[in-house]
Amino acid sequence: MRELQLGDIIDDYCVKCKRLTNHSVVSIVNAEPAKVRCRTCYHEHDYRHEQPPPSRRDLKKQALFREVLSTIAPDATGEESQKTRGSRKKSTGT
Repeated sequence: MRELQLGDIIDDYCVKCKRLTNHSVVSIVNAEPAKVRCRTCYHEHDYRHEQPPPSRRDLKKQALFREVLSTIAPDATGEESQKTRGSRKKSTGT
């Protein structure tokens, strides 16, 4: 595959159109497209590698999951499991 040049046409997800459309390469950084312009609505945005952004529902689920995890003390659960393992080893050894 040849190296991309300014003005080349590639596929990408357009947030404004909310679909995968043809885009023109507007800027290139390290031989990779950095900015592209939708050829349908002319909206210019960062190159998204054809990936749509996560939905609001998914973002809310992730936030709730992080909140639940933050209430759990990871050090306490790790110490407890190590203590129970250690007591089992000691009791079987004597």
